[in-house]
Amino acid sequence: MKKAWIVALVASFLPLAAVAAIPRAEILRQVESSLLVKGTIETNADGSVSTLVIDQPEKFPAGLVDFVQKQVLAWKFEPVLVDGKAMRARSPMSVRVVAKAVGEDSYSIAIRNASFDGEPPREGEALSSNWMGPPRYPELVARSGASGTVYVVVKTDRQGRVVDAVAEQVNLRTIGTTKEMEAWRSALADAALKAARRWTFVPPVRGELADDESWSARVPCDFKMDSRSTFVYGKWEQYIPGPRQSIPWSEEDRPGFSPDSLAAGGVYMVGQNKGPKLLTALDGT
Repeated sequence: MKKAWIVALVASFLPLAAVAAIPRAEILRQVESSLLVKGTIETNADGSVSTLVIDQPEKFPAGLVDFVQKQVLAWKFEPVLVDGKAMRARSPMSVRVVAKAVGEDSYSIAIRNASFDGEPPREGEALSSNWMGPPRYPELVARSGASGTVYVVVKTDRQGRVVDAVAEQVNLRTIGTTKEMEAWRSALADAALKAARRWTFVPPVRGELADDESWSARVPCDFKMDSRSTFVYGKWEQYIPGPRQSIPWSEEDRPGFSPDSLAAGGVYMVGQNKGPKLLTALDGT
């Protein structure tokens, strides 16, 4: 689609490496731009959406607000039951909107991930961090000025030790040749996993998870040259997505989930999703 508000988002590019050797069209095809949109939805007893209120809509182009409204109002949820009776419900909403070039001036846009879990777990009912030393910035990547995020998944035992870990996805914020980006992804993944295997966690001690033998969680590890840069609501984030790896010991995830929807610095348990269940498939997955 050709929309002025989509075209504007790619007006400024990521830090580019070896850009002279890469055609502009190829660069465009590699870059994704994503945006977090929060709000509140109300659902009817049959699971249809009656109302969506977007938080701070003035921070977004009007076209994007209209796009999200149209998509969300067409969704269908599993009815919320109270004492066996379907009821109207209200839930917080967080969606990740992704735009990607499909031509010189044409872009696809979709909602890749949606979360409706606004209630954080109570103390002691979820896996939490004990000691998480940061990974070292790989010298190879640092010399290139490259940066990115590694989405690590860890499996912990009842003592809180990491017994397995995998780099589920590595997204870069710097473009290079195919060979360079493969080397950067490999180096970042190795550094993140080396650190993750030394981490320790505090297992759940109460609630329905307390008796499990192990727990899994995602931890996004951000590698960036400027530590002062922070997340800004309403601002597009640009990156080059890497291939997503499967988790050998787990298949628990909500439909349409993508790890790059998670903010760096958190510990996110795998498969523990509250809130209403979305039945509509997301186009961005």
